[in-house]
Amino acid sequence: MNIPENLKYTKDHEWIRVEGDTAIVGITDFAQGELGDIVYVEVETVDEDITKDEVFGTVEAVKTVSDLFMPLSGIVTEFNEKLDDEPELVNSDPYGEGWMVKVQLSDLEEITDLLDAEAYKTLIGG
Repeated sequence: MNIPENLKYTKDHEWIRVEGDTAIVGITDFAQGELGDIVYVEVETVDEDITKDEVFGTVEAVKTVSDLFMPLSGIVTEFNEKLDDEPELVNSDPYGEGWMVKVQLSDLEEITDLLDAEAYKTLIGG
């Protein structure tokens, strides 16, 4: 199980890489493994101000559809358009080419509520 130390995590299995006041968000290796083959990623919230824990999109796998929850409040500034044609990037490279959205953060204090790699490992029983 790949759980990079330099990222933050949520109990909903999203990862977050904070770069200044911007966050890059995707789903974890654990989450993509549980979902199986991902066939579609839908994010229609670009340019919207989304509050922490609100749904910002969905990910569709062969077996199921799951909501994506915003880990930090802010404005969704970008969707990874590569996922339109290659949603399987979420499976093959969840922490790289399979990122989902970029968010302009509105409350940097919320970062302290996120899990570090060790806490996330404990959450998933690793």
